[in-house]
Amino acid sequence: MRRIVVCLLALLLFPAASALAGLDVKMAGDFRVYGIFFQNRNFTGWNATGTATEDPLQIYQRFRIRTDFITSDALKFRLGYMVTDTAWGTGTYTADAPQVSVQVYQAYLQFKWPDTKVNFTVGLQPLSLPQSPMFYDSVVMASKKETKSTAGIVISTPILEDTLALNLGFIRRLDNGAFDAATTQVADELDLYFLTLPVTLDGVDITPWAMAGVIGQGANLSGAVRSGLRSGGSYLAPAGYQDNQNLGLWAGASVVVDALSPVVFQADAIYGQTAMADAVRNRRHGFFFDAGVQYTGLSFVTPGLGVWWSSGEDDSLTNGSERIPVISSNFGMANSFLFPCNQDFTNDNLGVDPAGSMGATLAFENLSFFEKLSHVISLTAMTGTSSARGMRLAVAASGGNGNYLAMGKTLAEGEWLLGLTFDSRYMIYDNLALTLETGWANLSGAKSSVWNSPTRQFTHMINDAWKVALGFKYTF
Repeated sequence: MRRIVVCLLALLLFPAASALAGLDVKMAGDFRVYGIFFQNRNFTGWNATGTATEDPLQIYQRFRIRTDFITSDALKFRLGYMVTDTAWGTGTYTADAPQVSVQVYQAYLQFKWPDTKVNFTVGLQPLSLPQSPMFYDSVVMASKKETKSTAGIVISTPILEDTLALNLGFIRRLDNGAFDAATTQVADELDLYFLTLPVTLDGVDITPWAMAGVIGQGANLSGAVRSGLRSGGSYLAPAGYQDNQNLGLWAGASVVVDALSPVVFQADAIYGQTAMADAVRNRRHGFFFDAGVQYTGLSFVTPGLGVWWSSGEDDSLTNGSERIPVISSNFGMANSFLFPCNQDFTNDNLGVDPAGSMGATLAFENLSFFEKLSHVISLTAMTGTSSARGMRLAVAASGGNGNYLAMGKTLAEGEWLLGLTFDSRYMIYDNLALTLETGWANLSGAKSSVWNSPTRQFTHMINDAWKVALGFKYTF
């Protein structure tokens, strides 16, 4: 019987082995498990809307696995799947009746057009707009360490070898289906078209870029995307876009200057607008600027200072929004506790919105006095650039705190956030790290006229936010 089973297995596996002959298969991934104590994530013990309380202690686990099927230097396919950060005792990690939460997060074909240097990447892939690396990822559209993938096609080609390149892309970020809910067709897609022109010169890298988007009137945007693209006035009756299709436009440039190395300068300038042809109350437009400097000449630490400024709301709701529209923001510097940026773990930051704010971060990265042990220390101070009256009207129109704007996450003029981060990493092996993350944040000057409601006095419940996370990160 055993011989029969072996023979049957051989017959089943032989075609697969033959098909894989000449195919190079490479795998990579990471596994992370960590316990986290998080108190006053929203500067209260509640969720953002004040409808639930939060458990301060959770243990999370996640993994990512990516496999490249490589036929040649000109042709390959990547498949990546993951179980996203899930708390022990819930979802996949439930002993009784566990839920299936494995999902594909990368699946794309990559090839060069024969006899050219034109490269195509087609499928579910991580895509970010250019942003200077000191600030981690794009403030407009980010993929956060390649885990936020989107379906699209990117065509890349060099124009001047090692000097100028061109990247063209199309993204279908959202489509509510092939058929509409009624016989009258309503646009329900979010489509994006972008180009980048990275220029590499001696001591200077410049990347101009532009993106256009079409937002369908019936697009069922997620809460975060809706808050990032729409204006507060869009919540006024009749709510939502009035036009069937609404144009969004963004343009910017990222600059890195290392001609004076070990002193490195970095900066970004961005403008964005959405729905400028729609009803005036639905329009949104604004600017975002950042700049930073790092000193890379020390072996034991990399000090740096970064600043940013973003346009904010005026005191009217009916003339639209003056904050830059964003799709998925992962802006931040040096593991800052305030933003989702360089941290080893997730679910470990306050998720503050940089739009409509200005601030600065003082950072000391790669701080190390002992072998295998390194630290990151950063201090961030920021305040709002938006009118308190304009934000009060937007909060009221959207149904209260946490629905469109959230206390401590979107700041008005006179509101301040101070965040301190101290993270440590010990390399047990070259690819296994024991990480300790700690963070503290203080919110001051919160406007009771903006955030409080008859049922929830949010500003009377403000306390400092604290975080301590300890866990392992294994990469392979």
